[in-house]
Amino acid sequence: EKVADAELFGPEFLLRRPLLQAIENSRLAAPVLLIDEVDRSDEEFEAYLLELLSDFQITIPEIGTIKAEKPPVVVITSNRTREVHDALKRRCLYYWIDYPSFEKEYEIVLAKVPNAPQQLAKQVTSFIQELRRADLYKMPGVAETLDWTAALVALDQKALSPQIIDETLGVILKYQDDVAKVRGAPAKMIFDTAIVG
Repeated sequence: EKVADAELFGPEFLLRRPLLQAIENSRLAAPVLLIDEVDRSDEEFEAYLLELLSDFQITIPEIGTIKAEKPPVVVITSNRTREVHDALKRRCLYYWIDYPSFEKEYEIVLAKVPNAPQQLAKQVTSFIQELRRADLYKMPGVAETLDWTAALVALDQKALSPQIIDETLGVILKYQDDVAKVRGAPAKMIFDTAIVG
């Protein structure tokens, strides 16, 4: 029975996922490990990360401890969908990345949705930039700007109007309370401020 367990839990049966790869492949140069949207992981994974970030090692009960020869450069992102544990935050340097400027976001829209009319791309970007000043539960990100532009192109829209904004708000706002807060007169006011001037 012990022989069967030893064979079953040997290193050859271990699936080498990115965390383990970053530790094992650190002999030549420090690898870069991206942990995207850590706030979407469970607390057990965060606890697992504590060992990785504290000692740059991973302990596997059946195999032992694997330690990095050169600590990986670890980049962790969070979208603030939930609060990340303080112990994990203490092991990180914090850097806030804000929404892009109008010029940068407009450039992104033109690059990612090349079939969008320039006027539409400019209006969508202006509207989103102004909408981000509103008191919303979830602000639309660049992904929503791109999705909305692509949806409007698919609907053969050449320019924004208050009516088309109301009809397509669900593309950029993902919570019903936000949609209800913006639809109608508030959307028209944002439109007037952002587009009409």
